[in-house]
Amino acid sequence: MKPKCCKNKKSIAEISQVAEFLKVISEENRLKILCLLKKNEMCVCDIWQYLDLAQNLTSHHLKVLKDFGLVSSKQEGLKVIYSINKKAVKKYSKLLNKFLNSYGK
Repeated sequence: MKPKCCKNKKSIAEISQVAEFLKVISEENRLKILCLLKKNEMCVCDIWQYLDLAQNLTSHHLKVLKDFGLVSSKQEGLKVIYSINKKAVKKYSKLLNKFLNSYGK
């Protein structure tokens, strides 16, 4: 008998979304960026100083997070200001919890 989480297309699609989410956040520097953005909006010129990375690598990680929808950005003069997308983080956290809490059911 198939586990509950693998019985229909919707649950299989949710598992795929959770897997993609985990791939994005499994990189340590991306988790650090999300942690930094929890409290304040920041530009890459501020973020990279908290990481042991060059500014261009920090920008790469921000792009991955932005492309996945976990962070958003806005232009302020010459700076790009990044902020956490709380709605997206909540969505993926909820999906992950749903998957983990259905284990063994």
